[in-house]
Amino acid sequence: MKIAHKIATALFTVSLLATAGCASTSSKEGTGEYVDDSVITTKVKASIFNEPSLKSTEINVETFKGTVQLSGFVAQPEDIAKAGDVARGVKGVTAVKNDIHVK
Repeated sequence: MKIAHKIATALFTVSLLATAGCASTSSKEGTGEYVDDSVITTKVKASIFNEPSLKSTEINVETFKGTVQLSGFVAQPEDIAKAGDVARGVKGVTAVKNDIHVK
């Protein structure tokens, strides 16, 4: 019986350590946050693709903890604001950092 108790205690300890390893920090995402950010990135890319005035191949999208960073190049200055507005319209986006430049 003592061996079973020691094994159970060891498994519990290992599971606690594994759970702590998946937690997020200020500079690293947890597993769930990474998946959420991937979904947000995909939705933002799709929204930009569906916007006829924007060339989605020249706009890069990255997401970290709900903050979307846009980078790349557009033809018109108005397109910079349009891309930011499109990104802000996606559910789950908490902030947008717009680093797009005009060619």
